[in-house]
Amino acid sequence: MQPSIPIAIHWFRRDLRWHDNTALWQAVNGNLPVLPLFIFDTDILNRLTDKNDRRVRFIYRQLQHLQQQLAQHGSSLLVKYGKPIEIWQELTQTYNIAAVYANRDYEPYAQLRDQAVYQFLQSKGIPFKGCKDHVIFEKSEVLTGSHTPYTVFTPYSRKWRALYEQHTPTIVGNALETGNFFPSPTLPMLTLEQMGFADAADDHFPPPTVANDLLLHYKEHRDLPGIPGTSRLSVHFRFGTISIRDMIARAATLSPSWVNELIWRDFYQMILFHFPHVVTQSFKPQYDAIPWRTDAADFARWCEGSTGYPIVDAGMRELNQTGFMHNRVRMIVASFLTKHLLIDWRMGEAYFAQKLLDYELASNNGGWQWAAGTGCDAQPYFRVFNPQAQTEKFDKNLHYIKKWAPEFGSARYPKPMIDHAFARQRAINTFKQALAFRE
Repeated sequence: MQPSIPIAIHWFRRDLRWHDNTALWQAVNGNLPVLPLFIFDTDILNRLTDKNDRRVRFIYRQLQHLQQQLAQHGSSLLVKYGKPIEIWQELTQTYNIAAVYANRDYEPYAQLRDQAVYQFLQSKGIPFKGCKDHVIFEKSEVLTGSHTPYTVFTPYSRKWRALYEQHTPTIVGNALETGNFFPSPTLPMLTLEQMGFADAADDHFPPPTVANDLLLHYKEHRDLPGIPGTSRLSVHFRFGTISIRDMIARAATLSPSWVNELIWRDFYQMILFHFPHVVTQSFKPQYDAIPWRTDAADFARWCEGSTGYPIVDAGMRELNQTGFMHNRVRMIVASFLTKHLLIDWRMGEAYFAQKLLDYELASNNGGWQWAAGTGCDAQPYFRVFNPQAQTEKFDKNLHYIKKWAPEFGSARYPKPMIDHAFARQRAINTFKQALAFRE
């Protein structure tokens, strides 16, 4: 029987925090008690073939943390498992829902999901209120003078910075400390095993903090994979365990270079929203004419880190063992796959999507298309990273390589699977011929 007390629901998605959570703040500042909700979406989980998925465990650990904190305030986090539309059909029969709040998600699947939920709730007379939270500027807030989306980063970033100076986003407070939450006993969560995923006690997730000293020296250290010179906050931005507004406000004077990386993040979210074809096709349609290879044996060597190019192998092994890869090395391994091996960028993108703890569709797709030369504002097709030159420039003392490919330099290390000069020329000729044909 449906309770008579009307409530609001905040639907947690990629905003797993109490502080500076826009939709949650609006919900708790309404006149209704708030029930926080998270849905383990089986439409997403069922697509994950590896049931030893670090990302699912990361989410689960954060939900446990939120649950423990909420219990101290006499309430509970409602965690559901299933198809979102079916969960909402169930919830409307269980609770007297007067309003639903959520922060917007710009990925194609998320938009279809939210539209279906919106239409269902509308049929029940329940408002579904979406908020901007995951980015600084969304959708069509940063446009050219002719009111079209930017497709080149540098002018986008200039406009972004000008708008930020004019309209610095408000950082709201901690909803847990001020909120009126629906009183309920602690609700048991399904275990990871019950959802079909492996649990692991030895996970080591990066803390959601970054030192001022690291930000101050970010520009000169960011490209050196052998030292701890990057923030390692990407997973926290991905799942919203920290606020992007908070971090940009803090870093604005400490590290303009680091802020620039976060502007790239907004840029790729905007590109994905306005040009959803990038999920399966090249941003530049003419590049769909590239005759990509799909050689399974070559792809397997790249995946396992046995290409005979130590900087490439080190990166792939770091990814396979930790779920993380240094950003400079991501560019190197992506260039190697798409230019040296001429293997379809979509295969590499899908492998990253399977392995990366900080996987985010917009940034992953944007990065891969940049490396392959097929994306917006991408590196030109005739630029082919030389792995040896990249090593000499960014890991000259081999600290990174020795950590992840310790057998390098011994008889056990494999010979290069392809000659660099040959691969470079083959890539240039292949791209040139395919693009000339399209013209």
